[in-house]
Amino acid sequence: MTILRGIKWPYVLIALLAAAAAVVGLLRPQSVTASTSAAAKKKPGATERIKQNPPPKLFTDAEIATIGKDAAAQRKKADALFAQWKSTHGIARDDKAFAVWAAKQVPAPPAAARRTAELRQVQKLARTRTPAGTKAATWLELNGKKDIWKLYLHDQRELIPAQQGEAEKLQLKSALKLAKTISDRLAAKDKQSAPFVLDPSLRPEKHIKPGAKGPYSYPSRHATRSAAAVTFLSALSPHRAADYEWMRAEVLYSRLYMAGHVTDDLTAGTLLGDLIGDYELAVDGH
Repeated sequence: MTILRGIKWPYVLIALLAAAAAVVGLLRPQSVTASTSAAAKKKPGATERIKQNPPPKLFTDAEIATIGKDAAAQRKKADALFAQWKSTHGIARDDKAFAVWAAKQVPAPPAAARRTAELRQVQKLARTRTPAGTKAATWLELNGKKDIWKLYLHDQRELIPAQQGEAEKLQLKSALKLAKTISDRLAAKDKQSAPFVLDPSLRPEKHIKPGAKGPYSYPSRHATRSAAAVTFLSALSPHRAADYEWMRAEVLYSRLYMAGHVTDDLTAGTLLGDLIGDYELAVDGH
């Protein structure tokens, strides 16, 4: 992974992309009052949101290495599983049928003893929190759902024909939406309480009521969306794959750090997201 004076290049790129987008906006002619007024009322996009809230210093390679490796290990499993779907269904889009099939490929939640052991790991990690780490995790939790992946795609779209760029934007949006839909359905079915629900002291600001069961955390929505985005973006720009994988590891580690998930939540979500990424690439002819 490229490093510039000890700072991650993807991290620098995020800030530069957001700043460049702001400059372009300032230089663009504002000749039509109606258009300017409409733009002012429009909700800010991913680039604008990250410009307004740029990334702090993120986690180190050493901190994210293990979860990054665990996530990467899901790739071959997902590809082998998706080959089975493709051999039966071809490359026609059928989101409803795929969602049912993909949900069945996610392993059952781990046994209680394993989940308890993983909860202890999260509790141990929570005792090492620092203000800087909490700041990084909070930023990643907020932007790791969609915005960071949209910003990466925006970077790619600058160098391709507008029509192709717009099509890829819609494809990424479709993958992220499908990731949310399937992961939410599974979480509601499996009902695995998030670590901060099992131990409210891990996130006292969440104000969990005694006896609460949710929010549920298996599989992780962040992990599912991140993996779907990484699979899709890496196919478009293979030379940037390591950058995307690094950011995915940052997002996943943040979920452990702030007790939103245990490791099995994240690896299950990654497997599901990889499947969704494979599906989106196949049905759109990549």
